[in-house]
Amino acid sequence: MGDVLVVNAGSTSLKLHRVAPDETSAPVAGLEAVDAIGIEAVAHRVVHGGEAFVRPALIDPAVRRAIDDLEPLAPLHNAPALDAIDEALRRFPDTPQVAVFDTLFHASMPPEAREYAVPRRWRDEWGVRRYGFHGLSVAWAAERSAALLGRAAADLRLVVCHLGGGCSVTAVAAGRSCDTTMGFSPLEGVPMATRSGSIDPAVLVYLERTHGMDADDIDHALTADSGLLGLGGSGDMRDLEAAARDGSDAARLAIDVFCHRVAGAVGSMAIAAGGMDAVVFTGGIGEGSPGTRAAISRRLGVLGAELDPERNDAVGGDGDIAASGSRARVLVVASREEVVAARAARDVTGRSRCETAPPG
Repeated sequence: MGDVLVVNAGSTSLKLHRVAPDETSAPVAGLEAVDAIGIEAVAHRVVHGGEAFVRPALIDPAVRRAIDDLEPLAPLHNAPALDAIDEALRRFPDTPQVAVFDTLFHASMPPEAREYAVPRRWRDEWGVRRYGFHGLSVAWAAERSAALLGRAAADLRLVVCHLGGGCSVTAVAAGRSCDTTMGFSPLEGVPMATRSGSIDPAVLVYLERTHGMDADDIDHALTADSGLLGLGGSGDMRDLEAAARDGSDAARLAIDVFCHRVAGAVGSMAIAAGGMDAVVFTGGIGEGSPGTRAAISRRLGVLGAELDPERNDAVGGDGDIAASGSRARVLVVASREEVVAARAARDVTGRSRCETAPPG
């Protein structure tokens, strides 16, 4: 087996990792810096798979068109992914390329978590439903949590908080998604770096009718000018924490709103999972901000989660930071979406080879 090149084209950055068969990975500066020798497959993280994709897909013209058709559902994400796919196809024309969708992990959500209370035509004809995102990250967090706790994934009820530029909270029971805060698009749910998260939909009608904002104005404001940035003046939690220490009321408000909403989402997801054996922090903020973890955990005492301050401050990489007497464990898991994507690409290309191999 060779390596898998994993391409993660976000709304503001392009991240690449070369993942070896033993699942060690190394970042790559850019596609032009990749030595094609030894590359078995290229895996592309694609945020939105809609209803068209229920499993990872070997990229061909039909798959590319289907991803393009989904662009209106996640314009900040699917369009950059398509650009990266096109560039990788030019760079590695003879290498199998696989689309791995962030929505796939949430295909197990039950109807009561998946459906909006909107007209049937919206749901049946226009695909207006809850899809969920951050699936690669949540899948890895669930797997690593089972290992950290020394328990079978089938026996665990987890609430995974992926907190970074984008943020979501997901209920995972027996290794499957039960519910999640992101829905039709990556805009729903808790506040994020520059995205608002959920707001009253009547606000949008009010802005259009009363203040003359059109769909593009509103979309830009909610995705690029809101969230932590809109509340505190920066989308970077590190900047906000420093400003709050210096006495900024706006920065303190941003942190408090964020932690309040995330803690509330944890409670909701614990109900969806049927209980909570552990709350798991991952993503840039989840892994890197002891203060945010502490502020959220302080609100979770009613769910039996209590962290140990010394463990919280000292953890590096994966670890259990719960107090010894905590009924629910508090975990930190370093996100490794590239490993999940590489596994999916190996599986797809392996099956493809088997399906096309001559008999005998």
